[in-house]
Amino acid sequence: INSKGRHYKLHEVFEKLNLRAYDLNVDNLDVHADRNTFHRFDKFNSKYNPIGESILREIFIKTDNDIHGSYFAHIIQEVMEDLKESKYQNAELRISIYGRSRDEWDKLATWAVDHAMFCDNVRWLIQVPRIYDIYRSKDLLVNFQELLENLFMPLFEVTLDPSSHPQLYQFLNQVIGFDSVDDESKPEGSFFKSTSPDPSQWTNKDNPPYAYYIFYMYANIMMLNRLRKIRGMNMFSLRPHCGEAGSAHHLVTSFMLAQNISHGLMLRKIPALQYLYYLAQVGIAMSPLSNNSLFLDYHRNPLINYFNRGLLVSLSTDDPLQFHFTKEPLMEEYSIAAQVWKLSPCDMCELARNSVLMSGFEYQVKRHWLGAHFEEEGPGGNDITRTNVPNIRVAYRHETLVEELKHILHGHE
Repeated sequence: INSKGRHYKLHEVFEKLNLRAYDLNVDNLDVHADRNTFHRFDKFNSKYNPIGESILREIFIKTDNDIHGSYFAHIIQEVMEDLKESKYQNAELRISIYGRSRDEWDKLATWAVDHAMFCDNVRWLIQVPRIYDIYRSKDLLVNFQELLENLFMPLFEVTLDPSSHPQLYQFLNQVIGFDSVDDESKPEGSFFKSTSPDPSQWTNKDNPPYAYYIFYMYANIMMLNRLRKIRGMNMFSLRPHCGEAGSAHHLVTSFMLAQNISHGLMLRKIPALQYLYYLAQVGIAMSPLSNNSLFLDYHRNPLINYFNRGLLVSLSTDDPLQFHFTKEPLMEEYSIAAQVWKLSPCDMCELARNSVLMSGFEYQVKRHWLGAHFEEEGPGGNDITRTNVPNIRVAYRHETLVEELKHILHGHE
C-alpha cells in the first residue's frame, strides 16, 4: 500500500500495527455491528475498518490500491462460488463510485475485467455515497456539476462509442442500476425547490438535500437509458436507500422517481404515503436484521404489516459482513423472520417471488424462476410449479388491489 508517499508491504503494515496474522480473529477484527451502533451511524461506518484501522480496509476491501484490489476480488470470487453451489440464490452486489474523479469508472471496470468479476448468479448495483460536502471541503470538486459529470460522462461516452472504454463497456453489461446511500438521519440545511441553484451553481460546501441528489441522478439515468435503448444496450434502474430514517420527503421523492427502494421504515409513520406505495406497487427491499442494529428494534419492524397489507416487499441482506454471522446471510433473514412473525411456507414463497420480481436480473432469468407468463397480472402470471405460491394467494392480492384502484377512480359514481 502507498501511505503518505511511502510504499509498505503487508508484513510492514502488520508490524506497524503491532499485529501478527495469528492474532486475528472475528472478535478483534471488530467489524460486527453491536448495541453501540444503534442510532450512531458514525460508529457504524467505523465498523468498516478491521480492528479500527482504515489502512486494512484499503488493503482488503478496496478495488483501487497498489495491488489492484486483488484481495477484495478473491473474497468476491469465494462469494460467487458459494452462490453457484447453492443454485437457488442470486445476489445483487453493491460497489461504490464516488464521483470525485473522471477515471473512477475505468479503474473499477479494469478491476472487474482483470479479476473476472462476472457470474451468472451476480449482478452489480452502483452505490453513490452522498458525500459531496466532504470532497468540496477538500477542494477535490468545484461544484456539484463536476460530481455529476464524473458519475455520468464516462457512461454516455461508452454508450456512444464502446471502443472508447472497452473494459467499461464489458462491465456495464453486468450493471443493473444505481443506489444512493448515506446517513438519512442527518439534518438537511435546505430543501430542493424551484429556486435551488443549478448543479453548476452549487459551489458552497454544504451537502445538497436528498431530493437534489435523487432528482439529478434520475434525470441523468433516464437520458442515459433512452440513448442505451436506441443502441440496443441494457438499461439501468434507480433503487436508492430511502426511509431508513430522516424526513418524509425522502420517501415522497423516491415514490416519484425511483423504481424500488431499500428499507422504507419511515412509511410506518405516514399512512397516506404508505397507501400510495401500495397502489403503485413500488418495491421495498427490507432488512430487519440490519435495522435492528441501526435504527429500529426487530419487534417494531413494519415489514410484517407492509406484507399483510399487500405492499410489494421482499427480504434482503444489507452489509452481511456486519449484521450476519454465517455464510448464508439471506437464510438468516428468512429463518429469523419466519420464527418471529410465524410466517407460513406460503408467506415465505411469496416474499421470495417478490424478490425476483423486484430484482434487476434479465427477463430470461426471471422467466426461468417465475414461469413464462410472469409479467401478466393476477393468477394468470403465476406458475405454481416455479413459485410455490398458490394461485388463490396471488388472486387475492390482485383482486384487492384492483378493487382499491376502482374505488379511487370510480368511488364517487
